[in-house]
Amino acid sequence: MPQGLLTIDLGAIVRNWRKLGAIHSSGAVAGVVKADAYGLGAAQVAPALRAAGCKHFFVAQTEEGVRLRQSLGEGPMIAVLGGGAGPREAGLTPVLNTFDEIRAHRGPAILQLDTGMARLGLDASELESLARDPSPFEGVELLYVMTHLAVADEPSHPLNARQAERFAEACGRLPPAPRSFANSSGIFLGDRFASDLARPGCALYGINPTPGHPNPMEPVVRLEIPVLQVRSIEPGQTVGYGASWTAARPTRVATISAGYADGLPRAIDGRAKGVIRGATVPMIGRVSMDLITLDVTDVPEAAPGDMIELLGPAQDADALAGLCGTIGYEILTSLGNRYERRYLPA
Repeated sequence: MPQGLLTIDLGAIVRNWRKLGAIHSSGAVAGVVKADAYGLGAAQVAPALRAAGCKHFFVAQTEEGVRLRQSLGEGPMIAVLGGGAGPREAGLTPVLNTFDEIRAHRGPAILQLDTGMARLGLDASELESLARDPSPFEGVELLYVMTHLAVADEPSHPLNARQAERFAEACGRLPPAPRSFANSSGIFLGDRFASDLARPGCALYGINPTPGHPNPMEPVVRLEIPVLQVRSIEPGQTVGYGASWTAARPTRVATISAGYADGLPRAIDGRAKGVIRGATVPMIGRVSMDLITLDVTDVPEAAPGDMIELLGPAQDADALAGLCGTIGYEILTSLGNRYERRYLPA
């Protein structure tokens, strides 16, 4: 079965990083490349960012960090958000989230404070204990103190201001250290959320960090799927599993070689669209494991071998996610390994 083609624009990722840096003028801007750079390939994305001047990278798990160090070589900071950073020889920087991790660590590290997420990091009572007795910090070289915004994509939410207040107060009770605050959406919240190091993730990859407003970031991905077959059906005939779509007119049905095994959710049944030969065509029937059907009646020249674009300018990851009640992050990180991947150079 022919493969779909996933095109990833490294130049757009680098330009997005630079744009975020221009907005976050108070300090450096990291590259968050966890989950294999949001599914787009950390081994390709991170070196492109490094070549552009990025000196700080974040991953979620130790093994991600080990692989990233192999790709980047010595030099850039690679921080592991999930605590202990594994072998010292890997040159990883742990994000310390608990007292046990602080006590056990010697050397450079980042301390995470929980100011409103109730996930990782020291909470208010633990911070109080640490402020009274800083001895657990003995031997720890504190590179940054960080926290994570919970609702930065909702600028008017009162928790944003509370987190800013809590973070400022908490940092004032700790040994002096650079701060890391804003995520992708946080970069757009203004000076109160500026710090020494911002940590954008989704915005690098073209996801809109300002929902409800035009996307300030460049698109990064394009997904094209080949047409396997085009058939004609009569009014009253049904298409696909469950006979969920019935033709109301003589219809030409194009079947393409991708499905939910490739990261295209079943929830987009009958909602998504494709672009073929410059024309927009609707998806019909159910998404199968390996196949999707679209109505190409109004594109009479459509033929096997043509490519139908499912992700691109006409329907980006945010738009596709909106059709099925999820977020663009999930769409990107779900894109399967059966696609041929093409990287446009930075």
